[in-house]
Amino acid sequence: MFNYLFSIKFEHPYFLFLILVFILCSFFCKAKTPTYIIPHLNIFTKNQTNTNILQSILKYLSIISAVVALASPYTKLDTQLIKNDGIDIVLSLDTSGSMNELGFNPLEPTQSRFTVVKDIVKEFIPKRVNDNISIVVFGTSVMMATPLSFDKNAQIEIIDYLDVGIVGDKTALIDSLVTSTNILKSSKAKSKIIILLSDGADNSSTIPLKVALKLLKKYNIKVYTISIANFNKIILNQISTQTKGKSFNANSKEKLNEIYEEINKLETSKIENNKVILKNYLFFYPLFLAIMSLIILIYLKNKN
Repeated sequence: MFNYLFSIKFEHPYFLFLILVFILCSFFCKAKTPTYIIPHLNIFTKNQTNTNILQSILKYLSIISAVVALASPYTKLDTQLIKNDGIDIVLSLDTSGSMNELGFNPLEPTQSRFTVVKDIVKEFIPKRVNDNISIVVFGTSVMMATPLSFDKNAQIEIIDYLDVGIVGDKTALIDSLVTSTNILKSSKAKSKIIILLSDGADNSSTIPLKVALKLLKKYNIKVYTISIANFNKIILNQISTQTKGKSFNANSKEKLNEIYEEINKLETSKIENNKVILKNYLFFYPLFLAIMSLIILIYLKNKN
């Protein structure tokens, strides 16, 4: 009960100061009335006192309840994110055979490139609190690992199941861009981006680069490209430049982590502007109490 009362908030709390004004005025703004001395009036005193106390209670109750209703009390039910006002992101990850190379993390030389990438991506995803994220992996072919979703926990779990060679050992980089574009083309988000990571030259795509670029421009999709170990930099630079994105090169885990941090800062979401707070309004309760108190008060005054 007390927890519920403490959870009540006011949409317009400044109206509550009117209660203080009313209390002060009741003491210092009393109207002057003439005094009449009538003998033998004491027999009515007790009944009149009880009536005056009840009327005072009803008066205070009606005014205070009306002010509370005016302040619009509510309890917070839930917070929902507005999907079409954030950023939709596709993380396109290279799972070709070369991602099994070791030594990318100097602190743990036995880790493969893809293991390092998975660890960093799993740290990156929770930071995008207000964004839809999809994960695409590519090798000889392309696979959508997760659709666009706010469910960050599920995406992190799915990443644990991804491994090198899951869709073949070659590199269908351009095809992955087209798949990512198909995921984003129907999005209503204010910003649509692809973060493409690869460590090798495209040797398996069936779609020309110019077609992929045309689609990216058509749907206003920005591409951030990440080249691992200086491979394929020319084509990745071309993709990022023509889509108004940015190209990066990573030669270690530390550098890759810095790149994802930079992208995270470049593509910021205004979280407070993308939330809808669902409220349960309670103003009708004090309003009903104020009206009933006023009706009873008017009845008592007219009766007397």
